Amino acid sequence: MAKKKPNHYVDNEKFLTHMVEFRTNVLEAKESDSKRPQVSDYIGECFIQIATHLSYKPNFINYTFRDDMISDGVENCLQYIDNFDPAKSRNPFAYFTQIIYYAFLRRIQKEKKQLYIKYRALERSGLIESMVQSEAGHAIKEPVLYDNIQEFIRSFEESMQKQKQKATIKKKKGLEKFEKDKL
Repeated sequence: MAKKKPNHYVDNEKFLTHMVEFRTNVLEAKESDSKRPQVSDYIGECFIQIATHLSYKPNFINYTFRDDMISDGVENCLQYIDNFDPAKSRNPFAYFTQIIYYAFLRRIQKEKKQLYIKYRALERSGLIESMVQSEAGHAIKEPVLYDNIQEFIRSFEESMQKQKQKATIKKKKGLEKFEKDKL
């Protein structure tokens, strides 16, 4: 009995065939100075399927902005579709999965930055402190909300500081290399 081929949501061979055909059409359009061809429906469906399935992975499933992540992933695939070279790789599924993965990470960072801005505005406006309730003459803070906001702000600022330090070190190394090469 022959082994049954697994049923994947994107057929990599068919996807590769469509990508090669699309690339050929784009190159022909450039040579003849004609209008650039549209991406086929099949390629677009593959991008959407890859992004949707990747969004169900455990590291992405619980975000409320999953639809934005999927949209960013598809947008980036369309943006970088011309960079796929079948001569270098015969695996468009892996290539576009990586593009979508990094689009997801960028969206998460953008959303974290927006959340940081909201929390800092809340903190500076004094609204967090105004969430104090009086119970039998004792002031009680909302500990869960307050602690989570403070922890988020602290960890976000620490990560931003680490990124700045890495950039400074990289810049210094670049300047040192430039000075050595100059001599």
